[in-house]
Amino acid sequence: METPNNMDHDAVQRVKLEVLRREHRDLDDAIHALEQVRLGDQLTVRRLKTKKLRLKDQIAAIEDDLTPDIIA
Repeated sequence: METPNNMDHDAVQRVKLEVLRREHRDLDDAIHALEQVRLGDQLTVRRLKTKKLRLKDQIAAIEDDLTPDIIA
């Protein structure tokens, strides 16, 4: 049985996960728009892609935290 602290932690992690996923999608849209219109310089696009990769790593870490360990 989970303690209230664990449930609170999981709830907070789920909210963080949704925020990070939304930000990741927004960055993807921004990168795509800059590449289509060719208004953004390559440095800006590269920085956005780097930030997107960092977000992906954070998302994976939170997903790992929320996934229970399965002992085989």
